[in-house]
Amino acid sequence: MMFALPSASLALRRSLTLGLAALALLAPPAVLAQTPTVQLPDFTELVERVGPAVVNIRTLERPANGLAANGRGEITPDIEEFFRRFGIPLPNRPRPGTPPGNNGQEDDEPQQRGVGSGFILSADGFIMTNAHVVEGADEVIVTLTDKRELKARIIGADRRTDVAVVKVEAGNLPFVRIGDVSRLKVGEWVLAIGSPFGLENTVTAGIVSAKQRDTGDYLPFIQTDVAINPGNSGGPLLNLRGEVVGINSQIYSRSGGFMGISFAIPIDEAQRVADQLRSGGRVIRGRIGVEIAPVTKDVAEAIGLGKPAGALVRNVEPDGPAAKAGVEAGDIIVKVDGKPVEKSGDLPRIIGGIKPGTKATLSVFRRGSARDLAVTVGEVPAERAQRRAQAEPSTAPPAAKSALGLAVADLTDTQKKELGVKGGVRVETVEGAGARAGVQAGDVILQVANVEVTDSKQFIALAAKAEKERTVSVLVRRGNWVNYLLIRPR
Repeated sequence: MMFALPSASLALRRSLTLGLAALALLAPPAVLAQTPTVQLPDFTELVERVGPAVVNIRTLERPANGLAANGRGEITPDIEEFFRRFGIPLPNRPRPGTPPGNNGQEDDEPQQRGVGSGFILSADGFIMTNAHVVEGADEVIVTLTDKRELKARIIGADRRTDVAVVKVEAGNLPFVRIGDVSRLKVGEWVLAIGSPFGLENTVTAGIVSAKQRDTGDYLPFIQTDVAINPGNSGGPLLNLRGEVVGINSQIYSRSGGFMGISFAIPIDEAQRVADQLRSGGRVIRGRIGVEIAPVTKDVAEAIGLGKPAGALVRNVEPDGPAAKAGVEAGDIIVKVDGKPVEKSGDLPRIIGGIKPGTKATLSVFRRGSARDLAVTVGEVPAERAQRRAQAEPSTAPPAAKSALGLAVADLTDTQKKELGVKGGVRVETVEGAGARAGVQAGDVILQVANVEVTDSKQFIALAAKAEKERTVSVLVRRGNWVNYLLIRPR
């Protein structure tokens, strides 16, 4: 009896403990709220505020002498890879069985080329997007969140950074705020808004996976795990303050779709490019005329450099800025105006940001010692225009275009001899009725309406007369064969 009480008391205490634990499971939320928890971000307010400043961009092209760079209207493997890399839908291909020279279109109505995204920079209609979104487009259509469709003109595009600026004629438009990329941290939540697969105003979220990711392009990228798919290109990457910190530009993919890795152009770099495009239509960059390569750990140790840093000069352009400054093949450029060159990819970015004509100091490591060289920075040549109508510049003044849709140039005596012809004209550009008939740039027109063509002046007269006819026959030589094509002017 003396030991029964303690046993009963112990059993009672255990029972009370279990009862309290059970009651804890049923405790009201106010009690449980005292326990520390991790809250996920709520993006709703951010999307409502910034979403109206994000636009869908649709590009159109008119059927002409084909999209491919080879000038034969073919979509080559290289061009397919370009479209896959940047998430642009492939354009309409000629239907199977379509005769050569006919793209299967009944008229010259614009055909959709691709879909992308963009964001409004200012209330008066300046919009930033990717250069590859608008490259080669004949028309650019911007769709706002209120469903308005506005035609845009391309202010400028820079292929090296993949940044473009377009302009719509409208006022009082919602616009984005630009963020500070230097404050962006790895692991920070970020948001993307765009038109993947043409689905407008789609929101995806993730975190910053890495910064200053070098992919071999002109700029270092922000790497994220935000879902980016074809059509997101050119859309904004936003921080939780609703500020744009990047332009969604590329994805890493083996399938063509999102695989967990996406890349955005830092907005500070993009803004510098956009400012130049808005002021002058193109970007002016510095150059010094060297070919470079990375410095490996083994090389750095072997030559006494210490750590692998800088850019190894593999070749120096004769009479270029670097050659005049005394740079030699084998030098390692470790600093520019005191700014360290951590890796080889930093050098073109640093030099590119220096105004041409400016003197800069290159710190180079040569044969075990460092020395400073003064260089006058040159200018990177302007890129060739990418519009299809400018793809093949004529060596002779082209003829005026007619309703036949053709502009031509005279053949040289050498060309006539090589072709074995006495006359004819070479097609420089083609559009409209001529394109529908299958005429291509590079074709030689020998006859118009059964009249031999002697030169471009006569061609103008024949074309003007033929415009009155419902159907005009032209004898075309392409390569080693000739064929009649029928042009139906409008």
